[in-house]
This record gives sequence, C-alpha cells and structure tokens, in this order.
Amino acid sequence: RTVQDGKDEHLSSEPEQIKAFRDTWELGIHSYLSYLRDRLLVARELLTESGSCFVQISDENVHLVRNLMDEIFGSENFVSLITVVKRSPQPDKYLPTVTDYILWYACNKEALKFRQLFKPKEKIDTKEFSTNDITSSKFYTSPAFEFQGKKYTPGKRYWSTSIAGLTRLAELNRLVVSGNNIRYKRFEADFPFQYIGNVWADTTVAGFASDKKYVVETSAKIIQRCLLMCTDPGDLVIDPTCGSGTTAYVAEQWGRRWITIDTSRIALNIAKTRLMTASFPYYRLYDEVGQDIRQGFVYREVPHITLKSLANDEPPASEKLYDQPEEDKKRLRVAGPFTVETLQSLNPIAPEELETPAEELESQAQFEARVFAGLTASGVRNGAKNEQAVFLRVERRASPALPAEGYWRDADGRERKAYFLLGPRFGTVSKGQVNDAVKECRQLGDADWLVVLGFAFDDAIENREQTMSAGTFQVTRARIGEDLLQEGLLKKDKKAASFVTIGEPEIALLRDEQAGTATVEVRGLDIWDPINNRLAARSVEDIAYWMLDDDYDGSNFLVRQVFFCGGEKGEFKKWRTKLDGQASATAKKKAEQTLRIELDEDAWERLYGFQSHPIEAQKGRQVAVRVISQFGEESTRVLTL
Repeated sequence: RTVQDGKDEHLSSEPEQIKAFRDTWELGIHSYLSYLRDRLLVARELLTESGSCFVQISDENVHLVRNLMDEIFGSENFVSLITVVKRSPQPDKYLPTVTDYILWYACNKEALKFRQLFKPKEKIDTKEFSTNDITSSKFYTSPAFEFQGKKYTPGKRYWSTSIAGLTRLAELNRLVVSGNNIRYKRFEADFPFQYIGNVWADTTVAGFASDKKYVVETSAKIIQRCLLMCTDPGDLVIDPTCGSGTTAYVAEQWGRRWITIDTSRIALNIAKTRLMTASFPYYRLYDEVGQDIRQGFVYREVPHITLKSLANDEPPASEKLYDQPEEDKKRLRVAGPFTVETLQSLNPIAPEELETPAEELESQAQFEARVFAGLTASGVRNGAKNEQAVFLRVERRASPALPAEGYWRDADGRERKAYFLLGPRFGTVSKGQVNDAVKECRQLGDADWLVVLGFAFDDAIENREQTMSAGTFQVTRARIGEDLLQEGLLKKDKKAASFVTIGEPEIALLRDEQAGTATVEVRGLDIWDPINNRLAARSVEDIAYWMLDDDYDGSNFLVRQVFFCGGEKGEFKKWRTKLDGQASATAKKKAEQTLRIELDEDAWERLYGFQSHPIEAQKGRQVAVRVISQFGEESTRVLTL
C-alpha cells in the first residue's frame, strides 16, 4: 500500500504530514558517519564467517563510506563495488545522476559464500564467436603442437589442456590462428547466458513509482540479486533499516529467514501490511520428503559448453540458475508466521545494578533535557495541523512521578497547564507509574492535562478523563520519537514529530446470546485536542488496520484475526482485485491445498471492515484489540467477556 499521510476527507480537521523518517544530521556527514559506524560494527559482529554486508550509497559519500568499511571489515575483505542504474537520465544542470553504488564486504573473503548469477543473452548468433587464450600460467604441458602444417608453442606459459585435447579441439574446428599463436573459438551459442558482473543496468525503477511503498525504497531486484548471490534457503538475513520491508519481502519469497529493524512505527506497519497481504510462487524443494528448506530448491540447469568439456570429450557442464527455481503452479504461498518485537514490559536488573552510576544519572539528565527542549520546539502532535500543542515553557519538578510541568495556550488564548510523566529510555511505561502520576495530579489540583511520554506502554494503560476536587484533567499517552535517543546526530527540527499522541479506539462488544458468541466492532478513534480542550472523534478510515487476540493471556499479544482498512475501500479493492484472480475456482483450490484450510467467502468479505469474526463467549475470557493508525501508532484495548 502506498505511503500516505491520509486524505483531507478522512479527517475531521486539517491534516498534518508526519514523516515516516528523518534524514537531517546535526553535524552533517560527521553525524551520519558516526551513526553508520556504530551499526556497521554491530553488523560485523553478527556476520557468520561466510557472510556478506552490502551498503547502498550515492556517489556523494561512497568514498567516505568505503573508507569506513575498510576500517571496520578490513580492506582485504572488500569484494566489489557494484554500480546499479536506478533511473533513466533526466534533464539536469550538469550530467544527470542515474546510478547508485553498492559496497560489498565479506566477513572473511576466503570463506565467502558466493553463488554466480547469470542473465540471458539478448541476441545469440550461432555463427558468431570470440577467441580466448589457450595457454595458462598453471603448470600442465608445453610441447609444440602442430596445427595447419605449422608448429606452435605456449612460449613461457603452458597449454590449458593436453596435446590430445588440442587435437580434439582442432578436429571440432575450435582452433584459429591469431598472429603467431593459436586461440580457442568460443561461440555465442556455447552458453546462452552471460555472467552478471558489477554493473547492473537492468535495475531501473520506473519513472512513475506506482509500485513503490516508501520514498527511499530500494528496488526489490537489487536486494534479490544480493541475497541470491550470498545466501541459501534457510539462511538468516538482517536489514537494520527496514523502510517498507523490501528485504523481508524478498527474503520471504526466496525462503530465507529474516530480521528487519526500524525506529519508525510508520515504516514497520507498512512492512507488516505488505507481508500480510503478499502471495508468492511455490518453489519445489530439493527435499520434498523431509521438507527441509536448507537443502535448497530444485533449480533450472542449463548446459555450458567449455574448452575443458570439448577437449576431454565430456558432456557439457551444467550451470544452476539460482534465480530460476522450479515452480509448482498448483500451489500458492503466503508469508510464514513472524513476530513483531518491541521493548519488553519487564526490565530485570541485578542487585548490583540498583545503585545507579554517576555517568548514567548524567546521561538520564541529558536525555530529559532533550525531551523538554523538544516539547518547546515541536510540541505534542495528534495528526491535525491546528491541534498541535507547542509549550511556551517547560519547567523541571523535584518529583519522580511528575518530573516536569509545562504551559500552552488553547484556542481562546488562555494559558493552560500540563504535567509530564516521562517513561524509561529503554523500557515500558507501567500502569503503576501512571497511577502514581494521576494520584499526584489529583493532589496538586491544578492540572488540565497529564501527558504520559514513553517509547512503549503497558496494554492496560488507557487515555481517560480524571476528576479532582477543582475539575477534571485528561490523561493522554504520547509516543516519543526514537530520534531523541540519537544524541548529537539529528538536527533539532521544529517540524519533527518527536511527540505524537496515541488515540483511544472506540470499541463495542456485540453479543449474540442465542449463538453464544460475541463480535468486536471498531467504531472510531478518539484523540484528545488540547487546543480546543475536547475529545475529538476521528473516522474509522483513519485506521490503517487492526488486529485481534481472542484469547489474550495478559502479556503476549498473539494475532488471531487481522482486518485491513487502509484509509479507503478503493485502495483495498485494488488489492482484492488482484486476489480475486487467485481466488477463482482453480486458484482457490490451490490455496486451500497449500494452506490445508477451507477459505470462507464470508471471511473475505469481512477482511476489509471493522467487525471481527464471531468469538465464543466464554465468561472471563480476555480479548485484546490492537488498532494501528495511519501514522503507525498502536493502541490496545483489553475487553473481558
């Protein structure tokens, strides 16, 4: 699905763009190289002895990044600099830039896993040939050989084959005189494929990027080629910059295990949606009985006539085409099970760690300073342009429950007061912390708003209104952007969405007493508007998708049902149209055979929508509903039947 910030008609107020990523660096290239060096050092430690690391970079910084990778991997482990064509030439002031570069380094070049890839020759003339040297520096044989009445020697080198082999080549009309030497005739038809080298001119992304899911998305063909060259089915691939999930998508297609990482929740949710809606060809396994994917696929093989096979009168050698496994047309594949991991709710610590070191206290103070500076610079956003609360000032408080207070102006110009609960840098905001903050807010009696700032939250925490002796105040969760953890790297940007409020889904439980079932219905998303001091209801179409765990254990959310919304039904219909071809009678049968299930037509109809499949209404059973907004923010509600 295309990355969008939502359409005007989908919002009750003026929409605001919240970018999926930030690409500005406080100290320019110095910050970028520091960021990259830290990640490459970790990548080097994670690589297996036969592993590879690929970095795609433009011509602007390729020389700097190569120096950096030489330092980390060692110049002796440099494998290749691959040139990839990314677009057709467009008018520019000087020469149009049409290429990117891929730096390829090995963990240990001597142990590197490598699979040669080929591509078909565009045109094959059976009569056309080129000549190759028939001598070698490797010791073999060097007596004179008579050809067409003249004797030839390899000079200070050696023949590449025996005298008997040379005689056989002469009989096959595979030798030709070139000056004072004889050479081998290699016909274009000897091998209808050509080696793929380090210039990839067939990776151009179409000018109208309708297939792109992300602004900075890498062509799937580039990732596929890197993956097929250096891995086998069952191998593990890691991409620390997930983006739209192209690496995971390609790895899933080709039977590789994968881990992909990103700090942007928008990016992760685009990737999740992409994988959950994907279908792939079913490749035949080499081990059909044991179903061990590590044995690889059954690949197409093509004959390769070589000097050696002709000279030794052997059958032609065969080359495996690793990008052309045999496909089972009667079967269909979807993405396998995958998990989405985030910060844990529990943070175990050893007794000796209970006393916080001085340097850690200093680091925490610096982090708090960055957070409070961000509140005055970019404020708290909720996705509507005219509902952004930028704080006039933020002041520290000597309280662990409420470490800061701030002031902002509402639509009437009246100054209002907020208190802040700041969650841990590397942990989850617990319900107990929120309860303590709410209790202190009630005691103070002057709060208009309690903002719970954190990177992750317990599922039991909800946005809600609280009463106190002098009125009420609103409790709102706001996600801190992970860029605030990157001290000294990213620029301070007033437009940065460093704090985004998390809406509270409006959930209804519809019971069918006669059938003994219940259905969950998502009716909208409520987000606090601090400017107008009200709870603003957002359309259900602001929800990208939502998931359901109909047997929630209180800690682990297991996706048992998923429903796509995607902003508008037209977008879903495009995807559904593609599936309709696959859901025809024969293809539906294929899917049912592959997945060993019966596809329910009613389930297809509910796939785009806001009502769940019926759930058995067992008393005390917990049901968790997780709603993902267009901005990638997740909100979870737990219901008890």
